[in-house]
Amino acid sequence: MAAARRAAQAHGYSGLNFRELAAEVGIKSASIHYHFPTKVDLGAAVSKRYWEDSASVLEGIWNGGPSASEALREYPNTFRRSLENGNRICLCSFMSAEHDNLPDPVKEEVSTFAKINVAWLAEVLKAATYMDTAACERRARAIFAAVAGAQLMARSRSDIRAFDDLIDGYRDAGLLLA
Repeated sequence: MAAARRAAQAHGYSGLNFRELAAEVGIKSASIHYHFPTKVDLGAAVSKRYWEDSASVLEGIWNGGPSASEALREYPNTFRRSLENGNRICLCSFMSAEHDNLPDPVKEEVSTFAKINVAWLAEVLKAATYMDTAACERRARAIFAAVAGAQLMARSRSDIRAFDDLIDGYRDAGLLLA
């Protein structure tokens, strides 16, 4: 699963190749097929594990405690870590770009990632600000899109400083808490 995650973060759904994964892990591709009979099964499982891991990270950043503002400040770093790891991007962001070519089970898992991020952001915004629920949800979608977009721009330049500069700009503009 870890090798498949790395492949998908670097090459998207199309980068999930049973032979290449087996070679990287040092097993036969039949062993991967035993657990994941099809590429669809593997793609859905990797995407699901990715959003589950991401949900755990978000829960660790803020679980309803008193530091909602600090959690919002930390949020962009959840995307920055992929860039720090071989200039990769968020697996679900990469796969979202392939949306038209994704099988439905993979689309569902990728969509869940976005829903979890937006829901978490809206909940934390509600705790950190005086905005109403609808405003928190709108701003949460904007933050999610902006941070994912900053990651994509930084990757295209192979320059993590581009990500940091964009995040600083979002803070200066008031989209993210300073």
